[in-house]
Amino acid sequence: MKSSKIHVLTVVSTPFQENSYIVYTDGSDQCLVLDPGFEPERLLQQMDAKRLVPAAILNTHGHADHIAGNAVVKQRWPDCSLVIGEGDAAKLTDPEQNLSSPFGLPLTSPPADFTVRDGDTYSAAGMDIRVLAIPGHSVGHVVYVLDASEPPLAFVGDVIFANSVGRTDFPDGNFQMLAEGIRQKLYRLPANTQLFPGHGPTTTVGQEMEHNPFVSRQ
Repeated sequence: MKSSKIHVLTVVSTPFQENSYIVYTDGSDQCLVLDPGFEPERLLQQMDAKRLVPAAILNTHGHADHIAGNAVVKQRWPDCSLVIGEGDAAKLTDPEQNLSSPFGLPLTSPPADFTVRDGDTYSAAGMDIRVLAIPGHSVGHVVYVLDASEPPLAFVGDVIFANSVGRTDFPDGNFQMLAEGIRQKLYRLPANTQLFPGHGPTTTVGQEMEHNPFVSRQ
């Protein structure tokens, strides 16, 4: 049986030009919200316009620009589950760890309702989401993959960007771990897999394998 078409709406939040995503399927009034940033009201406007209700907030990692909107979404929809990798869960409620205090804008998020780890499958809004743990930008960073989509979709946060990769100079960053995770996990996805990063334009696995100057396929 062919799955319903998956749609992705992108909201770019200032001041860090962070990409937040709304993901939904044809015929469903539920959606996923990924990495709500500093302008969550714009996400609410998009969901209201489409008459969508979020079934889950999926955080790729716990840095401030990716979790700033969690509280607003949870306040509007308290039953919406907040999901993050187990290694970054503490960042939600700690302004030092989520790097908001160093920028002079200390913030906290509601705590996680569920934590996920490498190899898990989390299901919400009629979609099965496969979890890949790829540390290096942050210790608990995860990637969410929708294998059932055609082409497959991967929400990669700050692991990889079009022709670039995430910073590894934060306290729990590590370039070697990041590069290994990209090669061993992301680059093993189908070449046509669409990558939706935390900043900048979408790209594909094949594009990055061939042209990313920071992490080659070998």
